Amino acid sequence: MLDRVYLERYADVMVWALTTARQSTGGTFVPGDVVLVRFDRPALALAEYISMRLTENGFNALLRLDDSPAVEKHFLINATDAQLTFVGPWEGAFYRSLNGLIMLEAPTALEHLKDVPSQRQIAIRKARKKLTRTIYARSDRGQLGWTRCTIPTPVLARKAGMPLVTYEEEVIKACYLNRTDPISAWRETIAQAQVIKNWLLGLAIAKLHIESERTDLVVTPGPHRQWLGLSGHNIPSFEIFTSPDWRGTRGVYYANTPSIRNGNVVSGISLTFERGAVVKAETQQGERYLLSQLEADPGARRIGEFSLTDKRFSPIARFMADIIFDENVGQPNGNCHIALGFGFSEALVIDQRSLTAKMKRELGLNDSVIHWDMLNTEPKVVTAHLCNGDRKVIYEDGCFTY
Repeated sequence: MLDRVYLERYADVMVWALTTARQSTGGTFVPGDVVLVRFDRPALALAEYISMRLTENGFNALLRLDDSPAVEKHFLINATDAQLTFVGPWEGAFYRSLNGLIMLEAPTALEHLKDVPSQRQIAIRKARKKLTRTIYARSDRGQLGWTRCTIPTPVLARKAGMPLVTYEEEVIKACYLNRTDPISAWRETIAQAQVIKNWLLGLAIAKLHIESERTDLVVTPGPHRQWLGLSGHNIPSFEIFTSPDWRGTRGVYYANTPSIRNGNVVSGISLTFERGAVVKAETQQGERYLLSQLEADPGARRIGEFSLTDKRFSPIARFMADIIFDENVGQPNGNCHIALGFGFSEALVIDQRSLTAKMKRELGLNDSVIHWDMLNTEPKVVTAHLCNGDRKVIYEDGCFTY
């Protein structure tokens, strides 16, 4: 359990991350704004500190305890179809009036849903898709800020193969909680990352070629794109990413880091893309679950994100059994990841207030009810094919070459 000093620093960082996330899309918090803090039970102490900070900053803080693993599993198994897809008529109005959302993840079980049919989990996501899109749309327009983090728990430590105290030390280090002024450290990292994002944007990239021992993939950023990352949405966050034009994806991608999703462990994922979609999928473990997710909707076979992490930024060097940390691993080779599923509208350099579903489709921004990050930490080279015909290695030995 993190002690009081670390919890207070974590609370300070999360409130700062929330305001930074909203500022990144042109918004500003004002006194009286409503912020929802969702948390798992082991994160109660952090939720309390965050609530106090929000109150001190003039926000109206609402705390909500998320379902326990037992309640979640019971519901998924026993709910009728009508109960499974029920969305309260008040929920839409609530999320349309929300100004901030902080999610504190502290799982007490990781594989409790492995025997639950994935179709039932997909049904819930489809039913709540409109609410999820409301949150992202308000975020893109600067009307809402959101962020999330993880609190160490025994089950995470066991799955990552380390004692709880060691896991806590890794979280403290990755979130800069070992600094007396962690917020200054985050601001410095964001400034360094902005230099890279500006450099990438200035290259006018037509396509990217990613090569490692088991990956040979082409990704097309697409027109009207920008590079995102280190904007406060996740703590920790070191990745620099975009949501590409899914139609230009081709080749083979291999994820050598295990994924833990909805109670399922999936490892050794190999995906073959043709004309933008997965045409072949194999795994060392969890193939049945992967194949079920690919059938969620047409967008589940397409990519919604491409990301690279520079090892000079990230102190994360171990598998943490938690996607917030694992997608940001830095040592020893950096990492890249793709995400199957929905892409982020924020990646489009277009006025978000005028952006329509038709425009997103025309620009190749993917849509789906899933978003599954799949990580590759092999040594790799990423070569940019520029619009003027030149080629430039932009990432090698775990670092951007700016």
